[in-house]
Amino acid sequence: MYRALPILILLFSCGQTDLHAQGELIETQMRTLRVPRVSRPPALDDFLNGVPREAELTVTDFRQYRPGDGNPVSQPTTAFLSYDDKNFYAAFICKDDPKLIRARLAKHDQIMSDDRTMVNLDTFHDHRRMYWFNVNPYGVQADGTSTDGQGTDVNWDTLWHSDARITQDGYLTLTVIPLKSIRFPSDKEQTWGLTLGRFITRNNEWATWPYLSSRRADFVQQGGDLEGLEDISPGRNIQLIPYGLFSKSRYLDTPPGGQALFRSEKEARVGLDGKVVLKDALTLDVALNPDFSQVESDAPQVTLNKRYEVFFPEKRPFFMDNASYFVTPEQVFFSRRIIDPRFGARLTGKAGNWTAGALFADDRAPGERVAASDPWRGRHSPMGVVRVQREFRGKARNSSVGAMAAAQDFGSTHNRVYSVDARVQLFANWIFTGQAMTSDTRLQNGQRLAGPAYYAAWSHSGRHFVSTTRYTDRSPGFRSQLGFFTRVDIREASHTIGYNWRPEGSPVQSFGPEVTGSINYDRQGRLQDWSIRPEFGLSMTRSTSLTIWHERIFELYNDTGFRQQVSGISFGSQWLKWFAVSWNLSGGTGINYRPGPALDPFLGRILQGRLGLTLRPGPRLRIEETYIYSGLRTRAGAGLSGVGRGTTVFDNHIIRSNVNYQFSRHLSLRFITDYSAVLPNSTLTRTEEAKRVGLDALFTYMLNPGTALHFGYTDLYDNLRLDPSVNPALQRTSFPDLNTGRQVFVKLSYLLRF
Repeated sequence: MYRALPILILLFSCGQTDLHAQGELIETQMRTLRVPRVSRPPALDDFLNGVPREAELTVTDFRQYRPGDGNPVSQPTTAFLSYDDKNFYAAFICKDDPKLIRARLAKHDQIMSDDRTMVNLDTFHDHRRMYWFNVNPYGVQADGTSTDGQGTDVNWDTLWHSDARITQDGYLTLTVIPLKSIRFPSDKEQTWGLTLGRFITRNNEWATWPYLSSRRADFVQQGGDLEGLEDISPGRNIQLIPYGLFSKSRYLDTPPGGQALFRSEKEARVGLDGKVVLKDALTLDVALNPDFSQVESDAPQVTLNKRYEVFFPEKRPFFMDNASYFVTPEQVFFSRRIIDPRFGARLTGKAGNWTAGALFADDRAPGERVAASDPWRGRHSPMGVVRVQREFRGKARNSSVGAMAAAQDFGSTHNRVYSVDARVQLFANWIFTGQAMTSDTRLQNGQRLAGPAYYAAWSHSGRHFVSTTRYTDRSPGFRSQLGFFTRVDIREASHTIGYNWRPEGSPVQSFGPEVTGSINYDRQGRLQDWSIRPEFGLSMTRSTSLTIWHERIFELYNDTGFRQQVSGISFGSQWLKWFAVSWNLSGGTGINYRPGPALDPFLGRILQGRLGLTLRPGPRLRIEETYIYSGLRTRAGAGLSGVGRGTTVFDNHIIRSNVNYQFSRHLSLRFITDYSAVLPNSTLTRTEEAKRVGLDALFTYMLNPGTALHFGYTDLYDNLRLDPSVNPALQRTSFPDLNTGRQVFVKLSYLLRF
């Protein structure tokens, strides 16, 4: 350890020297712009000859954020900025060979692998949070927010306008952002933070104005200053989205302790989502008789033989909007815990250095999950989350402290969680993050659980050297029913350190090693697990990457210690504009967490892999094929009497085919076919055999995120047979030919804004 100390000091010193030089470069670039007010809104045709039609602000000094750090953009790029009483405008002229442009027609927010332009606005000029608006060469939009310390939230949506055109020497884009669509102070004269950008996908290139350095940990705080905004206001801002839903379904109902039977349902529902902006920066969202179901299906994941719960991201629009207000280092609030709410309300906003958010809902799901004889059958579960955060601003330092409370009640049970957290940026790329939590829980049997939990991290993020040290401590009595915590009773320390070389003028853009180690004890001082994982990664142009790794693991499970080792390799590439591939393969030893009757958990030989292919034969058609495999075999020395080496414990196959045809920017048709098969050896695992085929079709016309028409169809088939004359009435078969779920639905929503 002491021999390595001089090397670490040298790496740290080099990073600080680079930062000093980088800071001098930033100061030499003009970082303050003054945007003019225009009398007539610009149109895309005005910029076809490369000359603005009136006194728009011209920006040309774009520099690489990656792969180079401060190098000039590889293709000539010019932006023109202006504003009026209603909108902010940004037009881009992007020179390039049209044959090399990578872009396609796609749904809203699905252009992140395309060439595109970017406008980022820090409207409160707090150097912490930005709105971002991306447009690809076909005019397709993507929007979201970026917050230093939290990352990017792609789920934020608003109403704005875009246009684009591919020309003989590149492409043009026009971004029109209504002032009603963003929040900002009510000052007569304003200064906003601004970052403009261009993505050139084949080069893995992201160029920005002003010059942003990857040697610094944060992104938003490096933005430039935009002056000249005078006498602007979002004005009265009331947004209403009425919706109507009709669905017809037939499904197999298997109530707990009850008889399985088929049910048919028809549902006709109308509801209203409302948004009211109070004093420019405070937003109230309400949902009356809402439809909280998700239109898009979850991505396939392996859930078999997992010790802990598998995470699935939120996809419901109400919970995705402004979700960043409720983000903490440890996830105290995970909105998918709210399953079937009767109503929802959310208040979010910013005033000066303070941000705040509150969310309330009334969930029907807990009352639907209990037995029919339970007195709480049909009752609802109220829940709420409140968060307040104080920010400490600075061009080179951004820090904050926050507090959060989450509560859920159902019947005689309850769960309360209280949390405080802090983020302290001590240097340009050294950041401390900490959180302390406590909970109080009452179970149905009257038992009370309580206890604290803690989290701390010290991280460095630079162009070459990366390092993160974490400590997590959760007491046995800590519970967070609205959060996402896989385990308690732990004291875990982990450290990651890595270094990347970045050669200039080479197809290889970065390469280098990284090592991660962790060790974990319970509150009684008993070793729970440890791991050490060295890896080596390489990144090239055209989104091509290769990583190899090896991991050694100790894990205590059911009072037995298991030593495991796993090796893996992963590869991904979009070398061709019409074809992308990604795959990973790992193998070694793994635990059977669900052993068969009269067996203890044992160590076997595990093999896991994933293959993904994406085909884009034209700008309108996208075909995605996915295959996921997970399998476990017996090994010598497992202590299984009468079982030979290499005997199958289980095989798990998941296949998905996703075909999307984009008729226009607003109109699309998507088909998904899913097949999953769990093939267990019933003598070695308690996992039940299951085969399923799923069909999913979705027709979408989306004028904007609030105005949309969805027509959907789903069909599920399982390897089951329902025969009431035998016991049990529901039995497994060899082929998935029983229709267990079918639904047809139509959903229409329309955005009204006043």
